[in-house]
Amino acid sequence: MSDPLRPRASLRTAVVWEVLKDALERRVKAAGRDALDVLDTGGGSGNFAVPVARLGHRVTVVDPSPNALFALERRAAEAGVADRISAVQGDAHGLFQVVERGGYDAVLCHGVLEYVDDPAEGLGNAADALRPAGTLSLLAAGLGGAVLARALAGHFTEARHALTDPSGRWGEGDPVPRRFTADQLTELVTATGLKVGAVHGVRVFADLVPGVLVDTEPGAMEALLKLEAAAAEQPAFHSVATQLHVLAERD
Repeated sequence: MSDPLRPRASLRTAVVWEVLKDALERRVKAAGRDALDVLDTGGGSGNFAVPVARLGHRVTVVDPSPNALFALERRAAEAGVADRISAVQGDAHGLFQVVERGGYDAVLCHGVLEYVDDPAEGLGNAADALRPAGTLSLLAAGLGGAVLARALAGHFTEARHALTDPSGRWGEGDPVPRRFTADQLTELVTATGLKVGAVHGVRVFADLVPGVLVDTEPGAMEALLKLEAAAAEQPAFHSVATQLHVLAERD
């Protein structure tokens, strides 16, 4: 995933980025401060951390990969936000060995729950990193999108396998260890004590539309972006989204 501010990449990230920006703006007003303390757990090379820092916020990125953190530091320097980004090696399960509990106005947990050993524990740590009234942005792989994609590719047995597999995997070669339904994610979030504010379907159409169509047809990209935004909040499309985004807050 690329920088969500770049046009082509925005097909995959626009919904999450717009929701996140709005949430950060609301948190700024509520906190009475211009800059927030944001934690991006599993933030990798800064796909969201760098754009968030461009908004003026201080971002701490925790990721287990030294290579990803090196790329983050280079990317932050190129964007002129190196002074607002801290890179820390660690993971969701050992989060409080490297960051402060209850020290952040917002926590991003994007693409993490699919890979951790215990999603409930990993998400619980992300929630515990929030200050009172803090905001959680959770992004995880959706089950329905994977089933639909395998079926449309003609891999019907794999699609059925994903549909019935407890982890939502289509087979041994599946690179994603775990997928979720919207209900599963909201249950996990609620169990942490946070209040779910909104659920969005992400990449409902973007992964299914041929790239050549988007790149060559005049106005196609803008129209597809609008379609993604319109479908994102419709519960009917959550079941076929490639990813699911949950926005939640601590009371």
